[in-house]
Amino acid sequence: MRRLIDTHCHVYDEAFAGDLDQVISRARNAGAVRLLLPNINEDTVSAMLHVCDTWPDLCLPMVGLHPEDLKTDFSSQLSFLKTLLDADRRGPCRYVGIGETGLDLYWDSSRTADQISSFRTQIGWALEYDLPLVVHARACDDLLYEVMSPYCGTALRGVFHCFSGDSAQAARLMRLEGFMFGIGGTLTYRKSQLPETLAAQIPLDRVVLETDCPYLPPVPHRGQRNEPSYVSLVADRLAQVYGCSTAEIDARTTANAMGLFRL
Repeated sequence: MRRLIDTHCHVYDEAFAGDLDQVISRARNAGAVRLLLPNINEDTVSAMLHVCDTWPDLCLPMVGLHPEDLKTDFSSQLSFLKTLLDADRRGPCRYVGIGETGLDLYWDSSRTADQISSFRTQIGWALEYDLPLVVHARACDDLLYEVMSPYCGTALRGVFHCFSGDSAQAARLMRLEGFMFGIGGTLTYRKSQLPETLAAQIPLDRVVLETDCPYLPPVPHRGQRNEPSYVSLVADRLAQVYGCSTAEIDARTTANAMGLFRL
């Protein structure tokens, strides 16, 4: 039986409202032993925790504010999430990461300063609570490294979620030695540059698996809803990229995730 960890999935999303029991069953049958659930904003916490309470042996939550979900008064959003972390640190310490947070200038760059401020606050949380940081980054490669480069050589650790950059971007981000690269369904796309980037710049000991479901389904499910069971398809493609067995991919990426998130 395979043992896989999906380090980034949104199974609390409304896309799963009608068949979540079956989705969870398929994930287990595919070998998933942990599903890690990043938060989006203050309104998604309840649904996320409900899923984690229903399947506590499988689903583990995080706390974070997505860069595209900042309200005008985003400081109040951060304050609310911070209270959850403070309460959690007094027990039972269920949150396994900070995220997802980061920078996203793809649709709108008018609030770049606010995104940076929110991101830096959550970087501070990751250091304060000694939790891994789950970094969302889109259309912001130079800025991301500018914000994060001061933390090279520090205790900050985490994962670059849904990494899809080129070799030059990977080489820069590799300098943040406490960070893994989250690899998902885009690895399987015909025009993806990820196979070459991984082979050239990113060793397997810096890779974790993810689906980002319900988004970015792997081949042959493009155009459909993604789900955690498809993490096995990502692992299968990784085995081809690294020229090793699927058993080695399963074992090493699972060990990477367990070490990073201290599971």
